[in-house]
This record gives sequence, C-alpha cells and structure tokens, in this order.
Amino acid sequence: MARLGNITFACEDPAALCAFWAAALGYEVQEAPPAFMEAWVAAGRDPNAAAAAVDAEGPGPRLYFQRKTKSVTSTIPIHLDLNADDREAEVARLVALGATVVETTTRETGEFTETWTVMRDPEGNGFCVQ
Repeated sequence: MARLGNITFACEDPAALCAFWAAALGYEVQEAPPAFMEAWVAAGRDPNAAAAAVDAEGPGPRLYFQRKTKSVTSTIPIHLDLNADDREAEVARLVALGATVVETTTRETGEFTETWTVMRDPEGNGFCVQ
C-alpha cells in the first residue's frame, strides 16, 4: 500500500511559503544536508528553488514547496482542511501570519451544524479552517 510522502505546492517563493505553513501548522523548516545542497548547486539548480517543512511531532506529512508556475483556478478543488479548537482564534492567528479570509460558511444537515472559514495563504492557495 502506498504512503503519503509529500504534499507539494507550486509557488513563487518557496522559502516564504514554507515559513508560513511551518508557522501555521507548528512544523519545522527542514534544512537540506550540506552535501545534498552542494550536489544540487553543482547540478546547476537554484538553491532557492525549493523548501520543505516537517511535522515537529513526526507523524504529519512533509510539505514540499517548489518554484514552479501554477495553474490559476477560481475554485480550490484540492486543499488542506485545518481543524482548530477555536476556529475564530485560529483564523485571526493565520491572518496575522499573512493569510486572507475568503468567506465563512455554515451548513446545517438535520441536527448537525458545521462552520468553516475558507482562506488563502500568502500566494493565494486555498485552505479551510474548521
């Protein structure tokens, strides 16, 4: 069975977007080993073209950011859903980190009610906070 290795983001500024998501999720920026970076640069690759963040606790997926043109969509067909004990406080924290609020939606299904806030990270990638 396959395992999730990375969640990969195409972006303009890998280091900045990596720092945002590391702070948003309590992740740590992953430094590449010096020997890897030497080989990367020797192969003619831009040392600022990629960045990664890993879960400080260990079990979460690695987030990988690569400088690459991304397709523009008006919807967010694949996105991260973040769960928080206090959605409004988490939204405020993420806004302070550079995210923007798109909208907050509440849906009722019978006796069940769920509310989430649609947001965009500093490069416009959509995500939700529940």
